[in-house]
Amino acid sequence: MLTFYKIVFQIVILYLFFLLGEWIQQSLHLFIPGSVIGMIILFLLLLLNVVKLSWIDLGSKFIIRHLALLFIPVTVGVIEYLNLFKGDGLILVFIVIISTLLVMISSGLLSQWLVQRKEIKND
Repeated sequence: MLTFYKIVFQIVILYLFFLLGEWIQQSLHLFIPGSVIGMIILFLLLLLNVVKLSWIDLGSKFIIRHLALLFIPVTVGVIEYLNLFKGDGLILVFIVIISTLLVMISSGLLSQWLVQRKEIKND
């Protein structure tokens, strides 16, 4: 039961970073989504050891493990507004495929670079 409360508390911490990013985005009228701003702030605080990884580890792993469930509302939304995709649907499919490939490739390359960097640092 203690693990459950740890996970909930850590998800609340992650959500607070999301809310902070949203607040900054709305206050400064930035074009970057608040969720991205919150993620950047969290990343910087993790790098500077202001926030310890153990403070968010279980909660973030829980969210990642159940990430597929978070895409269900998006899929339902696309199906509900299918008429919006009729005119430019083929172009949108092409854009989604290209952007997905770019994200996969860049994430893979970044992950490999970080692993290599960590291995060199440990040697």
